[in-house]
Amino acid sequence: MGFLKEFKEFAMRGSVIDLAVGVVIGGAFGKIVTSLVDDIIMPPIGYVTGGVDFSNMKYVITEANEAAGTAEVAIAYGNFINVVIQFLIIAFCIFLVIKGINSLKRKEEAAPAAPPAPTKEEVLLAEIRDILRSK
Repeated sequence: MGFLKEFKEFAMRGSVIDLAVGVVIGGAFGKIVTSLVDDIIMPPIGYVTGGVDFSNMKYVITEANEAAGTAEVAIAYGNFINVVIQFLIIAFCIFLVIKGINSLKRKEEAAPAAPPAPTKEEVLLAEIRDILRSK
């Protein structure tokens, strides 16, 4: 029974719950960013590049031989290029989102709150200071 109680205390800590919420929101945010890249950003890039598809690019080490029953051995560097391009686009989009969030936070912090009014003790001490200065 002690093990279950200890696990429950661990699972109900604030940091574990915050992490779980972060993972769920991160997964949903990942879908949004993937859709942004695939549906909005990649079509114009494909149009500008003339529909170049890197995924078919490869360096063939050994040709396939149907008679011998051997498959082609190749280094598929084109797919790697596609993944790197998608990563750079996704990283740039996330950078823009984080930059926007940070600028909103800075605007909130830029509006300083009015300083609190001095307490009665501070007012009395200031009056005493002013009297001593005038002497």
